Amino acid sequence: MANRNPSQTVRGLVHTTTGTDTTAEPKIMDLVVEEPLTIQLDGLVVATTMRTPGNDFDLAAGYCHTEGLLHGHPITDVRYCSDNTPTEQTFNVINVETWGRAPRPTPRLTMTGSACGICGSEVIDDLTHRLSPVSQSEPFSPAVMTRLGNEVLAQQALFSQTGGSHAAAAFTQDGQIVAVAEDIGRHNAVDKVVGHLLLRDEIPATGLGLYVSSRASFEIVQKAWAGGFGAVVAVSAPSALAVETAQAANITLAAFARDSRLTLFST
Repeated sequence: MANRNPSQTVRGLVHTTTGTDTTAEPKIMDLVVEEPLTIQLDGLVVATTMRTPGNDFDLAAGYCHTEGLLHGHPITDVRYCSDNTPTEQTFNVINVETWGRAPRPTPRLTMTGSACGICGSEVIDDLTHRLSPVSQSEPFSPAVMTRLGNEVLAQQALFSQTGGSHAAAAFTQDGQIVAVAEDIGRHNAVDKVVGHLLLRDEIPATGLGLYVSSRASFEIVQKAWAGGFGAVVAVSAPSALAVETAQAANITLAAFARDSRLTLFST
């Protein structure tokens, strides 16, 4: 069940110029890779997401957990699957196995994204039926949360190389970073962190917070709730539904976390 870590970048020829100089200079630049990944649960397709290859098993396991597809049943295996020969394997289809214990899933027939056609109150009602509010032993310190950005950035090798990836990280009450994942999609980065912990029997993430180098959308908070995180710290703004969801989940939500400052929206 070990993750495969393929190349996450390709080299491309670009031309750079300034606002005052009309001469374009050729330059070789590293570009982040984006490829489709089809996720199956017990052999049935549940989603196809555009992701940066790497830590795919974590991503698939995390997705199945945060979307409520496992219903508490343990994962028994995660593997790439294909009808092709090993030399033709594209590593873009993964099966998460529970030996058929998880209920038959309802697939998403389109690419996953941030859009949602269900009203906010219906979404939160659905989550409260599936998830209990997170139990908090002690609050997360703002002093700890404000320093996370620089510490996570130091571990964002892909972002440093390309400038094209988001990061998610799990952190302790005292600010220790215990897991970091990068992906072109912020939701995928979160699923990679959740899956990393899940496959090590560390979910629910009791006593841990979740940092994201992005805005705090509803889906980010929903995934944090499913993972059992006690806090979400985001670099940019939250949505109104994200704030409402954090309050329902008893999750501390901090946003605009940069330059040693942050704003608390839910405590």
